[in-house]
Amino acid sequence: MKYMKLGTKPDTFYTEEAVRSVLSDVPADLIIHVNNTKYQLHKFPLLLKCGLLQRLCSDTDDDEQPPVPVPVALHDIPGGEEAFELCAKFCYGISINISANNFVPAALAARFLRMTESVAKGNLVAKLDSFFDSCILQGWKDPIAALQAAWRVSGWSESRIVQPCIDAIVEKILMPPSKVTWSYTYTRPGYAKKAHQSVPKDWWTEDVSELDIEVFRSVISTVRAARLLPPPLIGEALHVYACKHLPDPLKHGGGSTAGAAVASNGGLHGQSSAAEETAAKQRRVLETIVTMIPGDAGAVTGRFLLRLLRVANYVGASSSTRAQLIRQAGAQLDEAKAADLLIPMPSDPQSYDIGAAEAVLEHFLTQFQRPAAPEERRRMSAAMEKVARIFDEYLRTIALDGDFPVGKFVDLAECLPDIARNDHDSLYYAIDTYLKEHPELSKADKKRLCRMIDCRKLSPDVRAQAISNDRMPLRTIVQLLFVEQERAMGGGAGGSHSAVAPDRASVDAIAMLAARNKEKDDEAAAPAADKKSDVHRPRGDHAERARSDGAAMTRSLSASTKTAGAAAAPRTTKDRTAEESRGSRMRNK
Repeated sequence: MKYMKLGTKPDTFYTEEAVRSVLSDVPADLIIHVNNTKYQLHKFPLLLKCGLLQRLCSDTDDDEQPPVPVPVALHDIPGGEEAFELCAKFCYGISINISANNFVPAALAARFLRMTESVAKGNLVAKLDSFFDSCILQGWKDPIAALQAAWRVSGWSESRIVQPCIDAIVEKILMPPSKVTWSYTYTRPGYAKKAHQSVPKDWWTEDVSELDIEVFRSVISTVRAARLLPPPLIGEALHVYACKHLPDPLKHGGGSTAGAAVASNGGLHGQSSAAEETAAKQRRVLETIVTMIPGDAGAVTGRFLLRLLRVANYVGASSSTRAQLIRQAGAQLDEAKAADLLIPMPSDPQSYDIGAAEAVLEHFLTQFQRPAAPEERRRMSAAMEKVARIFDEYLRTIALDGDFPVGKFVDLAECLPDIARNDHDSLYYAIDTYLKEHPELSKADKKRLCRMIDCRKLSPDVRAQAISNDRMPLRTIVQLLFVEQERAMGGGAGGSHSAVAPDRASVDAIAMLAARNKEKDDEAAAPAADKKSDVHRPRGDHAERARSDGAAMTRSLSASTKTAGAAAAPRTTKDRTAEESRGSRMRNK
């Protein structure tokens, strides 16, 4: 960052009893009040270069004996005490350093005091203008610092500084990376800056993220209007700015600031004025960024859109902003991860907004209702497979909530159409997690959950794990055993459901499961039975009853296979009857 040195005298300003003065043998004849600071200075050096002070002191009588110091109030001077003191030191010839950090307040104060060439040759305004044109606008970080300072002091009103700085910044952003020779900030993880390393295309994004959102929008809009940078590069600039100025509710714990204070009507209650101001600023930043997202495909990632949706809930953004983010995130849901769908509730950041995640999925599925070319259809099918895995992993996370109702879980799981899941491994893990976290579920609810699992779409390893899973209903395990038997017999190769009688190991496994369930039922019913009657009733042999139950279930399942083998059965019986008849005649002979 460049600077300009003016003056040669040492600094002789000092403070005594809250009054700023200058070491001098000449008594002070000018008292200047700037806000809460009082200055005792001299007319001679100040009036020579300050046109405003010349006019304010023109009506005073200098012939009074003893001379009375003239009071002057300059409470409206831009930049306050620091800016005024820079100008005063320049008048005294005291050495001062001007850089992009203090240029704006010095320039505005100098113009306010009318320190122009018409008052004195080589005055401060001319020197500052020359430094602005030859140094600040020629650098990279200098115009950014000057622009930020100008915005803080006066906003767009100081167009003589703001617009030239914006033009200088945009000009450098549009320059090819190979021609970038100035220093810039780039602190991305894994990026080691080396002398021979080429400049990254997004070298400028981190520095411009320091700007206020309105100035940032002006810079980005001007860059986009030039049509020289690809949309993903614009999207990266938005991503960097959002990461710098917007909180991530998943990382902030959701217990403070705006998220916990946003009520159902969108207002803030019980928060300090500082927290309210922070929340309002974050909403302004978020809603501005959303309006700046390029409409081009791939300009921003689906993960970034879902992050913005989380922030929108957290800071209480408008419904239109949330609707736009849901629509755009739904179109790119296949780029996300399961954790990206964890969207905290605005009123309770410790809970997740299931409706928002469901709405994102619905917008993704609407893409498949439109006609598409074969190539696009293949791409969408691949995206559907990714989304199915993402959503099942999301279900697994949601299942960890002990208060999550089973009906809502089933509804969420059934949001995806059957064709979306090529395998049901992830769905099985999600349901198993729910069963583990909700041990009090009734048998009907367990059957309702496990009915969604297609046993034929489980991988062999997962199927083996499910067979030995105590949390699975008996009916589901029996189905798994028969699928396993079909696979072993080769009956499942062509998708056939032909009758395959269960082997002895399957029957034993079913019997064991029936015995185990029977024991649990008896143990649960025993206390109630003891209370009803003191008459002793023999419990019977559990193993015998298990074998009976297993045999009964085997007969039931075997009976269901008769339809598949009906075509072959008559012929086999007829042939067997004929052979027996022939054998009987031979014996008679």
